[in-house]
Amino acid sequence: MTLPTPALRAARVSTAVGFGLQGMFLAALLTQLPQFKDRYGFDDSTIVVAVVLVSLVAAVGSVIAEYLATRTSSKTTLRAGLFVIACAGTGIAFAPSPAAFFTGFAVYGIGLGMVDAATNMQAVAIQHRYGRSILSSFHGAWSVGAIVGALYVSACSALEVSLPVSIFGAALGVAAGTLLIGPRLLEVGPEAEATTSAAPLTIPMRPFLALGAAMALFFAIDFSVGNWSALYLKDLLLASASTAALAVAAYQTAGLVSRLTGDFWVRRHGEVAVVRVGSAIAALGLVVVIVAQSPTVAIIGFLIVGLGAPVIAPLCFSAAGRLAPPDQTDAVIARLNLFNYAGTLVGGAIVGAVAAVSNLRIGFVLPLLFAVALFLLAPAFRPKRVAAGADSADLTRVVD
Repeated sequence: MTLPTPALRAARVSTAVGFGLQGMFLAALLTQLPQFKDRYGFDDSTIVVAVVLVSLVAAVGSVIAEYLATRTSSKTTLRAGLFVIACAGTGIAFAPSPAAFFTGFAVYGIGLGMVDAATNMQAVAIQHRYGRSILSSFHGAWSVGAIVGALYVSACSALEVSLPVSIFGAALGVAAGTLLIGPRLLEVGPEAEATTSAAPLTIPMRPFLALGAAMALFFAIDFSVGNWSALYLKDLLLASASTAALAVAAYQTAGLVSRLTGDFWVRRHGEVAVVRVGSAIAALGLVVVIVAQSPTVAIIGFLIVGLGAPVIAPLCFSAAGRLAPPDQTDAVIARLNLFNYAGTLVGGAIVGAVAAVSNLRIGFVLPLLFAVALFLLAPAFRPKRVAAGADSADLTRVVD
């Protein structure tokens, strides 16, 4: 095995920082939804609209990222996306009216989609050059960023830092990080970046869709926690803003442990067993959240969810990579990533809509059902690889 060059190691670290910056700002924004709600006099339905807006526009941002990356590079696309996030964050921080707030949120959604796509483009290209699986470490970096973002909000609240200043500080952090990592990202030509080509993929559709469903279910759980945990603690359990932000911090801290140890458990017990245990742990944690009568118990529940659910996403990518012929692995991974938008839309919109007509305690029953569905989908994580050049008529029969 060829040892990675210093430049490749620097690109790996820089891309990991890019993942972290994305996670940090998203957590900083979502954990302050209660403060935005109070500042503008929004009700729960309006918050749902804001979350849906980000999820929908992020898909547009992902399409923009593909367009830019295939004509320039993922390096340029990632830097542009982070710059959009920093600018949008500044606009959100100082928005003088609800209309300006929603405009800033829409621009942020574009940047979010661009960064989501471009970081994974960089990660896949770096993994290819390393010659071994390192994708999970990038997802772990995202979890670190989200933990930092949630703790940052908690600290700002405890120090009575105003909402505009705290959001602006997070945006400045993204801008500074972009300037630091930009020159060290991996430079890849457009022809190597076209991982989402329109050419048909020679993969069995049913196993691929099963993995896509699992990806969407995970992100629905993940986004439910990210979007609604702080409001759940603040509105139903009467926690302070600083305490409410700790729910996301607990979830993301446990998620980091889950992702750092996931490879070990897979080697010992296999992916299907890990998915089953992980989804069962997530379901247990969500039961604790639903029945919690105090902020402390709810935070413990979110921590338990984090010990089980976050390992699912890296395993989805791993299984999809084995499902595809070697020459189509990158394309399959890129297309599988699109399912996260369906999941975030469900986690952000449907859970919030249920909460709007009842309350968030009832709303969190949906992620519990998603965890049960993940348990049932576990066999999809043991797919059969399709040989390169397989006849298309055979593809419908290649099902695990």
